[in-house]
Amino acid sequence: MKKRLIALALLAGMAAMLLAGCGEENNMTEDSYAAKPVIYLYPERETAVSVKLAYDGELTCTYPAYGDGWQVTAQPDGTLLDTDGREYSYLFWEGIDSNTYDMSRGFVVKGEDTAAFLQEKLEALGLTPREYNEFIVYWLPKMQGNPYNLITFQTDAYTDHARLDITPQPDSILRVFMAYQPLEQAVDIQPQELPGFVREGFTVVEWGGTEVGSTRTG
Repeated sequence: MKKRLIALALLAGMAAMLLAGCGEENNMTEDSYAAKPVIYLYPERETAVSVKLAYDGELTCTYPAYGDGWQVTAQPDGTLLDTDGREYSYLFWEGIDSNTYDMSRGFVVKGEDTAAFLQEKLEALGLTPREYNEFIVYWLPKMQGNPYNLITFQTDAYTDHARLDITPQPDSILRVFMAYQPLEQAVDIQPQELPGFVREGFTVVEWGGTEVGSTRTG
């Protein structure tokens, strides 16, 4: 059991380093934001899938390599194989853009309460435990140390600037994109109404996020 826990910890660390190692934040300007989504594919049976991304920004890292698009064989459990037979859990991309995100409605959450908040809201939006746990593991270290976070979940402000073309066409698609702003103090904001999601047939799920600015002085 001890060896298994050590192995799992090493795998988690390698995954974190992979995602962090693609980082380009040193090249970001004051008005640019880093988007870091992952895409899961869940066909009803083994299926060859093509995924193309039209992004209004600069791609800085993709895994597996994007090239002219991702060409994978997807299994119903989400396992992906590239053309060389290498296995992946999802498609990852990272980019820089200067898009404007709608922060007028959302939630103000204490940093120490971020994990519980994300678990509740991401589940309500339709992510599975595996998916929202991977989201939280990535974003929590960036958010929990802030006094507060203004957290919003974007719709057209994100999807209109990061368009997916997937063949065969999914029966259902869920794209969850969080934009958050660290705050020194709580502010009043109108809460968002979050829609639910029903998985039907070939399902595609994406989660990602970005930090859109900070009011911290330190």
